[in-house]
Amino acid sequence: MNKLLRYIKRHKFKSAIIFIVVVVYYFCLPQQLFKDPTATVITSSNNELLGAMIAEDGQWRFPQNDTVPEKFKVCILQFEDAYFYRHPGFNPVSIFKALRQNLSSGGVKRGGSTITQQVIRLSRKGQSRTYFEKIKEIVFATRLEFRASKEKILSYYSSNAPFGGNVVGLDAASWRYFNRDASQLSWAESATLAVLPNAPSLIYPGKNQEQLFKKRNRLLEKLMTQGVIDTLTYQLSIAEGLPQKPYPLPQIAPHLLQKVTQTHFGKYVQTTVKKPIQEQVNRIVYNHYTNLKQNEIYNAAVLVLDVKTRKVLAYVGNTPTDKEHEKDVDVIDKPRSTGSILKPFLYAAMLDAGDLLPNTLVADVPTQYGSYNPENYDKQYDGAVPASRALSRSLNVPSVRMLQEFGLDRFHHYLKALHLKDLQYNANHYGLSLILGGAESNLWDLCKSYASLSSTLNHFNETSSEYFSNEFCEPTYLEDKTIDFGKRTSDKTLFDAASIYLTFESLKEVNRPEGNENWEFYDSSKQIAWKTGTSFGFRDAWAIGTTKDYVVGVWVGNADGEGRPGLVGVQTAAPILFDVFDVLPKSDWFSKPFDEMQEVDICSQSGHRASPNCENKEPKYIQIAGLKTPPCPYHILVHLDKNEQYQVNSSCEDLNNMVHKSWFVLPPLMEYYYKAQNPFYKPLPPFREDCFGESTVVMEFIYPKENNTIFLPKDFDGQTNDLILKVAHSKPETLVFWYLDERYLGSTTDIHEFAMQPKNGKHMITVVDAFGNESKRWIEISE
Repeated sequence: MNKLLRYIKRHKFKSAIIFIVVVVYYFCLPQQLFKDPTATVITSSNNELLGAMIAEDGQWRFPQNDTVPEKFKVCILQFEDAYFYRHPGFNPVSIFKALRQNLSSGGVKRGGSTITQQVIRLSRKGQSRTYFEKIKEIVFATRLEFRASKEKILSYYSSNAPFGGNVVGLDAASWRYFNRDASQLSWAESATLAVLPNAPSLIYPGKNQEQLFKKRNRLLEKLMTQGVIDTLTYQLSIAEGLPQKPYPLPQIAPHLLQKVTQTHFGKYVQTTVKKPIQEQVNRIVYNHYTNLKQNEIYNAAVLVLDVKTRKVLAYVGNTPTDKEHEKDVDVIDKPRSTGSILKPFLYAAMLDAGDLLPNTLVADVPTQYGSYNPENYDKQYDGAVPASRALSRSLNVPSVRMLQEFGLDRFHHYLKALHLKDLQYNANHYGLSLILGGAESNLWDLCKSYASLSSTLNHFNETSSEYFSNEFCEPTYLEDKTIDFGKRTSDKTLFDAASIYLTFESLKEVNRPEGNENWEFYDSSKQIAWKTGTSFGFRDAWAIGTTKDYVVGVWVGNADGEGRPGLVGVQTAAPILFDVFDVLPKSDWFSKPFDEMQEVDICSQSGHRASPNCENKEPKYIQIAGLKTPPCPYHILVHLDKNEQYQVNSSCEDLNNMVHKSWFVLPPLMEYYYKAQNPFYKPLPPFREDCFGESTVVMEFIYPKENNTIFLPKDFDGQTNDLILKVAHSKPETLVFWYLDERYLGSTTDIHEFAMQPKNGKHMITVVDAFGNESKRWIEISE
């Protein structure tokens, strides 16, 4: 060290020159050698190519790959630079031979460049091939040898060498010319690609085939001579043909590629997609598309999530339709009308809040809230239906009535907690139609929400009955990203585990679509909680299903919003859903979350907690919050005569002669429709004529609804049809008197229906029964 310092002091000028040269040499090489735009490339979770988007400059240039396949490495070294691992970046012997040959010929006939020099030349594209440029290449090459390993230099070459046409780099060339990954190339294929960069503008697949064939075979012969391959391999290799034209790049997940490009443009991205599942789902969508387009339904999307990891396993953003029908639109993240797909969230919310038990009877009768008049899909009514069956059959009227009872703002709060980003307005903006498709959401958010419910239940059962604080998180399609579910907590995140389990139990019912189709394609051995939905005007068809391990979401429709007859969830989306589940591994059903449940006696007929008057009871596990629900209100104790034909009381019958019996009684309007669907339902017997103090009599309008505007059609002879008024009475045999604007019209008994032809304008209809009970209804008649 002291000698060096003394030398610097004695030779300051010379030392300064040396220092400057060293500094210039150190910084002469750019930190980033290659700045060319690259293609966006996505692969599966196993690094299998799913698709690529061409670089901005129109070149098929994949991002830098630091791994060079062994066969190609051997071929390129034997062809281009046999002393690669022994020289410092340039080969003096090769340079001398090239210089002698070029001087004797009077032109540049031989380059003598090493692979390291060629890397430098590729990075300095556009430079003329002069002797001065050659000297600079040698200097830069030696500097690169100091900075990078030999393997790194080889990867620079293989990723940036030209391979003819607009193909740059080994990875792109392998797929364009042989339709496979570079690591899967044969010796003949590797040799073919090794000779291409030598003259890519003159020789490449489809051009000058004979020259390419000879160059390849000479290299293969050299490999055999060097003992790299045996004679049999050589004979088989030279018998292989050459590629005639480039293959198109795989497009197995084109819409996922679009999505990745938005945030990782020009990058190599390993996704979570399972290639076999993706390809099977692609085929399923294609097969259904060929049928759907016969009905002018052109678009569909499918998303498959892994519940436990929240990773995307398959992503099909659209059908393989044409540009006229928006084939490039990724429907998965586009807002569409939800139809009935939100109903399970309302059911779970009411269970979670303790406002409902799984099979509590809910009203299914003609309903009107102001001008809003919801109807069931089949325009029929059951009178009363278990809440679970109302959900599984996707009945609209019970859902709207449940939402009204639960509270619109309250339910809206639950939906906001699910992070549905397309739910942008307040509750009043949507109104009660929120539950029937008045709001918009997208397949991504809906699948995410169903997966979060399933994951909540899984985690609760797998831990010591605990929840995770970040359960309702975003799924991922990036393989290097791990979902953080947050910290364990004893507090529920949104819904308790029991409410979710009971909701799924309802949703796994088989025969429950909005119609009465036979589900031949449904494999009953697979337990799946699933729900369909259809938006107003038949514009959107949904089907989302979940098991313990997977969530599958399907949307079917037209991207431009055109509705089509038959575009309903059960007919178009559900078959795709089940076909997809058929290619997924079988999954066990959810375990029952006993720590959030309690066994109680439930009234078999009403679904309420059993009261003392309920004769048929059965023990059922319910959510703990359901313990605060009232006991069965529909079973009452009635007193009958000995023949059980009439009700009696102490005013007309001796106590010893009375028969005391529990009776299932529904309110009149519910009863009117319920008994039509349930032939074994028995209305309360009337009181015997000699009895006093009869029970309360109830009378309700069936039709018309309050403040209805009614159009009376005319028949073929021009006669205006009658308006048929209907009333339900708790004692049908009672005499009922009918009035229009206080003008007496007539009376009915047993069947309380009355035909009339009111004039145009507003009218008040009044009915009065023999006991003095009265009911009124305003209507408006219009032509």
